[in-house]
Amino acid sequence: MIPEIARKLLSLVNVKKNMDCLELYAEHRIASMHIVLEQSEDIKDIHMAQGAIRELKRIKTLRDEVIANGKK
Repeated sequence: MIPEIARKLLSLVNVKKNMDCLELYAEHRIASMHIVLEQSEDIKDIHMAQGAIRELKRIKTLRDEVIANGKK
């Protein structure tokens, strides 16, 4: 992550309520994407769901990433 962007995101991730809401959203969307994986027969949809899950899981580590890169 670019340090300039990380510094701008610090105010978002340092508020516990904000991070809790983001994590709740990510968990809900991951569950939705798992349903797509289970029910889809189109390989393109499967790949898109896999990519979405990968990015949604990054939300759970966003705070650590922002803090690490915001100090540079």
